[in-house]
Amino acid sequence: MFLLPATAKLRQRIGPFAPPDGERSTTLLGDWYATMLPWRPQVALLVNERTLLPVLMPLAPAATMPARVADQVGAVLAAHGVPDPVIRAEVDQMRQWRIVPTTNRSVVGIMTEFAFLADTWRNTAKPNLLDLALRLAATPCSPLYKRHVSPDRELAAIVQQISS
Repeated sequence: MFLLPATAKLRQRIGPFAPPDGERSTTLLGDWYATMLPWRPQVALLVNERTLLPVLMPLAPAATMPARVADQVGAVLAAHGVPDPVIRAEVDQMRQWRIVPTTNRSVVGIMTEFAFLADTWRNTAKPNLLDLALRLAATPCSPLYKRHVSPDRELAAIVQQISS
């Protein structure tokens, strides 16, 4: 199971959420925070709390977005060269989910920065969301300065730890 801390705007779109009751994500990478980008068509931006890895995916249909997160996260992890067993372990744990309110203001701030950069970098009305997520992952993030600087490097370090 994984927790999907979502912003208020996104929670209104995707439906009811469960109040937090002390549960923790059982995924290898932990919680995935989510917000919506008011593009046409609308896009969901997810950011992993542990690595700050960004994932972009179509929001519509909004009610099924949480159920589609696992496949999109798997695609982004594969694009970063994560080994298949690690991807399967992460995706399998993401088949069950709970929507909760956001609690980590630092991650929400990173989502705001990624939203601004994504809006600036998208070239067309229908951008390639995977390419855009990969470009965002190379962005230096201040919470990672003392470790690996950018989400893609942080992910690689964690995967190396998990795999060894």
